[in-house]
Amino acid sequence: MKEIKKIYYATPALLAVLLIASNFLNADLFKAGFQNFSVWFVLSVFSFAVGWLTNKTLGYNYGGKLIFAIIVASSVFSIILVTLFREYFGLNDLLVESLILFILRNIALGSMAFFGMVVCELLLLQKELVKNSNKEDEVKKTLINAQREAQIAIEEAKLKADKMLFEVQKNLNEMIERKNQVERRLKEFIQTERELLKQYEKDEE
Repeated sequence: MKEIKKIYYATPALLAVLLIASNFLNADLFKAGFQNFSVWFVLSVFSFAVGWLTNKTLGYNYGGKLIFAIIVASSVFSIILVTLFREYFGLNDLLVESLILFILRNIALGSMAFFGMVVCELLLLQKELVKNSNKEDEVKKTLINAQREAQIAIEEAKLKADKMLFEVQKNLNEMIERKNQVERRLKEFIQTERELLKQYEKDEE
């Protein structure tokens, strides 16, 4: 399991700061012109980067829950802040509509953070998939090589066994041949002895 260090919580804390800071931007995005849009774009990029880093450090599941909690907490804090300081934000009228707009801001930036997490997780999964695919190919190659080596070992064992069997059979044939030679010589010796005995008996007569 990935070790979670305390410093990793600084990343989602930065998202909370961004969400709260967005409350002080002009509410009318497009009327304010290109400059305000640029600021919102930069905040969106920062939120995306925060989501990316959160996924890298805290993981997809735990980091996603943490970012969701930050979005909810920042939205509640924004409602309280805007309600208490409505004059500062220039919201004397249409308070409910303005609160919804501030909440949507937080949700929009939080969604960019979630988007960053999703993109990071997809890239990590793709990388893991490629890595596992390479491992699978290596395992297949290793298995094929092992099968070849096993086949070669079996063939060598068969050859050795056949050679040993041939040697044993050869030795056995040689022993049988020697036995037959000894038996023939013994028979010849006995036959010669008999003939000598017969000749000796005849000479005595």
